[in-house]
Amino acid sequence: MSRSILFWRRTDIEGLERMALAIEPDGVTAQSSLICLEEGGLRVDHVWQLDPEWRAQAVVVDRWNARGHGRVELLRDGNGWRVDGIARPDLDGAEEPDLSVTAFCNTLPIRRTSETPGASLTLDTAYIDGSALTVTRSRQRYDRQGPGRLRFVDLGLSAGFEADLVVDESGLILRYEHLFERIAPA
Repeated sequence: MSRSILFWRRTDIEGLERMALAIEPDGVTAQSSLICLEEGGLRVDHVWQLDPEWRAQAVVVDRWNARGHGRVELLRDGNGWRVDGIARPDLDGAEEPDLSVTAFCNTLPIRRTSETPGASLTLDTAYIDGSALTVTRSRQRYDRQGPGRLRFVDLGLSAGFEADLVVDESGLILRYEHLFERIAPA
């Protein structure tokens, strides 16, 4: 069993995230809170339940902003997803959730991308807009550049967006070009 606390700072806007990560033989739990100053202030809490292979089984996202509180829940349902308890056939085959406001979700496909330089993994995701709390199908690709280095390419909702990623030995983001960097508490 392993427990750790991780912090990420946003590099595009003022924002900070704190995550408690628990890795146990029967699965992984990640609980996180983030705050940022976009849209007049935003707080997002998200809880992930992963299986031992780091595949999301459930994600709950709570958001507070100028519009008030909102919540969205995703639950794996066979080869698809239930969103707030309702089957979403448009998400069938989407391999993982992708939450816009955190770097953590990138770890799930990164861990499945071969370590061989030049290897690539393309997958569909259930993209969660952390501000609007909408869930939409999107597509992305991870290209292995070398040990601990990947290139993220958005092929879906933000087609054309690309970023270099630097990760630790567990596939957790250390630096996500344009958006996030991991920091240590003082």
